[in-house]
Amino acid sequence: MTYDLHGLPLRELLEPLIRAEDQLARLDERLRKSETGPGFIERAHFHDAVAQLWLEGELVHAEDLVLHDAMMDTRSPTHELTRAHAVLRTRRRILAQPPGWALSSTGLAMLMARESAAGSQLARQPDHVGRAAAGAEAGEDEQPDALALQLAEIDAVLARTERLLESAGRRDHRRGGWGPDADRAEETGAIAGDVASGAASAAPADPDGGASRNRSSRSPLVDDPDWDEEKRLTKWLDVVEDVRDEFPPLLAAALVWDAWERIEPLQHQAWLGNLLVSGLLRATDKTNAHLAGISIGLKQVTRDKRRCRHRATRLAAFLEGIAGGAEAGLKELDRLALARTQMERRLRGKRRNSRLPALIELVLARPMVSAGLMAKELGITQRAALDLVSELGIRELTGRGRFRAWGVL
Repeated sequence: MTYDLHGLPLRELLEPLIRAEDQLARLDERLRKSETGPGFIERAHFHDAVAQLWLEGELVHAEDLVLHDAMMDTRSPTHELTRAHAVLRTRRRILAQPPGWALSSTGLAMLMARESAAGSQLARQPDHVGRAAAGAEAGEDEQPDALALQLAEIDAVLARTERLLESAGRRDHRRGGWGPDADRAEETGAIAGDVASGAASAAPADPDGGASRNRSSRSPLVDDPDWDEEKRLTKWLDVVEDVRDEFPPLLAAALVWDAWERIEPLQHQAWLGNLLVSGLLRATDKTNAHLAGISIGLKQVTRDKRRCRHRATRLAAFLEGIAGGAEAGLKELDRLALARTQMERRLRGKRRNSRLPALIELVLARPMVSAGLMAKELGITQRAALDLVSELGIRELTGRGRFRAWGVL
């Protein structure tokens, strides 16, 4: 489907747009100057990942996500927990890169984890990326993410191997090809097809041919064969290109978010849309100090507003979510700043090599901490971690005698 940009209800959106602009600017400015900013940003990653799964109808506890991120799971992780961790890692990755990276060709290819995506029509370098994305690409050329490049190469090799094995395992029933010669012929054809696909990815991609190849390589058990992701994503990128320079950053982000919800480009990574919109806000210099927690704000808006048939209501709901999330972030920042001041009073008279300052930063950066997590992060024993907790007077969250957790509420 094509997203229509005509007939926007700008008069109805003026008031919520001003309020959202004001709250988001206040939060970003305070985070830029606050000592508690890094801890707040790290906590926001966890809360936004949990909120994103909540929007999709799944329940993930922040405590389980913290332990899973530290590789200290108390039980086998669920599918929902691994998805929340994927959102968490993606948020960190986008924030660690230069502004504009998420919407660049390299960024889209890596975030979507698609083979040859950087050279295809699906992840093309559009005009809307502009100078910010150009600077991001230049920064990546100077300081490439070695681990990300290695993981992308591994994904490409695995994808090629899987296609080769699937092709070699099929038999031509119509010709009765069950013998060794048929196997060798089929394997040769698979290798030739793989080489051809590699050459096609190096050259400018053909929109129709590339889409048909992608659809044919998907499994009908998990993928809808009629779901043309390349075509859908191309339409969404066209919307981003059209609104980036025509509207204010926050209104453009609202339109891009609504277009993602209407077009639904990705079949299995719908959660990536909110992160790309946050990346757009950062690329347009609306949020310089942090990555906006869109899911946190949308969680406060009722589903009826977010899924309403009328576009004006949906756009107003997005702006309401941005304003509500920023307002909640300001209150959270006040709480963390107060907790930091109270805990730093306990540092008077302590040795220079004390682990208490590191524990304060850890507590502020996580929704909760356990004795094992503190011991692992600080490089001390669990007994020493419990002694540090008693010195700081951190609040215990569970009320139990064993398997306890502490945190700032």
